[in-house]
Amino acid sequence: MPVARAILDNLERSSWIRRMFEEGLKLKQQFGAENVFDFSLGNPDVEPPEEFKTALKEAVASSTPGKHAYMPNAGHNFARSEMAQKISLEHGVTLTEQDVVLTVGAAGALNVILKTIINPQDEVMVLAPYFAEYFFYVNNHRGTLRVVETDADFLPDVSAMKRALNDKTAAVLINTPNNPSGRVYPEHIIHAIADMLNEFGQQTGRYPYLIVDEPYRDIVYDGITVPPVLNSYRESIVVSSFSKTLSIPGERFGYIGVNPAISDKKLLVEGFAMANRILGFVNAPALMQYAVSKSWRSRPDIDRYRKRRDMLVQAMQEAGLSYAKPEGAFYLFCKVPESAHCKDGESADITFSLFLKDHNILAVPGTGFGYPGYVRFSYCVPERVIEGVSPVLKQAVEEWTR
Repeated sequence: MPVARAILDNLERSSWIRRMFEEGLKLKQQFGAENVFDFSLGNPDVEPPEEFKTALKEAVASSTPGKHAYMPNAGHNFARSEMAQKISLEHGVTLTEQDVVLTVGAAGALNVILKTIINPQDEVMVLAPYFAEYFFYVNNHRGTLRVVETDADFLPDVSAMKRALNDKTAAVLINTPNNPSGRVYPEHIIHAIADMLNEFGQQTGRYPYLIVDEPYRDIVYDGITVPPVLNSYRESIVVSSFSKTLSIPGERFGYIGVNPAISDKKLLVEGFAMANRILGFVNAPALMQYAVSKSWRSRPDIDRYRKRRDMLVQAMQEAGLSYAKPEGAFYLFCKVPESAHCKDGESADITFSLFLKDHNILAVPGTGFGYPGYVRFSYCVPERVIEGVSPVLKQAVEEWTR
């Protein structure tokens, strides 16, 4: 057998996001890019802000010795200090560089955390719909994903979460603003989750970690703000990156920040640094540490994303589709309408996604996010793509529901 069974299993479960993205590449070769409407991948097309470009050029041009050398696995202290300032401002607690570990993106951060905290068969609770890669990350470290569905508004159902807690629960992982629903979890729900975990800890002696994955924190609309998490629960950890906020997903720079009062903090942070090394990341990219440390206060062009959201919402309305209006991130989660095209035993969202593909529209089935019956559209695409898809989508839906 050329590859391990675990990899074979993962290939079969491989992300629908990537599948549809690759289908889009084929369609563009066949029909021309201007005739394909690809909403599959959350790949920001807004250029990085000038502050980042300037800081990167300065870092590249510097002749300071050792600028590209190895550093401590947790990152340079000056960069950790800058990220500590950022997290402190966002989460209402005061962090220092000793509370931060720099990572290879948010994906690297999550794998570092899970490698450090999970014993075999430990559970990590996630809320459906959830980012598709969470399954693989937990599985990487021999843990089990415990999936709890959100309520009808895609907000956490704290009662259902409470019922799912058990002696194997190592962590609860939340993602807000959420991919794929675009919902921002309000402060009262964050507090309710914290109260639930505190109560569980008092009863059992085990306080599960609360991990908040927030790479879309700066991409919110209509005056909505993303509430802090670290100031709500002692055993809390924040993960983020600059892939979306600075539009640099290919540069792979992220961080882990822990609540300064977290239990056994020194040992935990040392564990993160060790996991950073032995997972093969070793350290976050040196150039990004210099560039982002000087430019993290700059912000993405939210107006571009807001305009696109509103354009896609209008296209959905014209096509007669139901959807969750995004409050943040750049995804729209759309309900699959009833249709005779769906056969017994088939997943409607997969069938609908493949049906849309036949009309050169690429969207991702909700099955990939643990939430069948919906499809996700990513609107970090040029405005012309959204303008062009509107009549095609309307026609496709008419055919689907006929």
